[in-house]
Amino acid sequence: MRYLYAVFFGGALGLGSVFLHASLPPYGLLFCFLATGFGIWSVGRIWGGRVLRIMASLAWIAVVLRAGFPGISDEYLIQGSAIGSSLINFGFFVLVFAVLIPA
Repeated sequence: MRYLYAVFFGGALGLGSVFLHASLPPYGLLFCFLATGFGIWSVGRIWGGRVLRIMASLAWIAVVLRAGFPGISDEYLIQGSAIGSSLINFGFFVLVFAVLIPA
């Protein structure tokens, strides 16, 4: 059950990051990075284990990368601008950092 919670929590963090990254630039993007880092770190802190943080990170990556591809009517949730590219690139580094730091 902990694995399902970790995947759900990582997906919810990714969804929140997708919707908030472009609001009030650059503060929305910074808030997404902070929320993602603390959220992934707290998954390992609450339920214990690096495996759960990795699973939550993979769910975050799946949601954010899917939002970067065109949808049914060719809409993009993450634009190809500097802020959208920063969410994908720096978000990955935040995830790596959140997984590697001790819980």
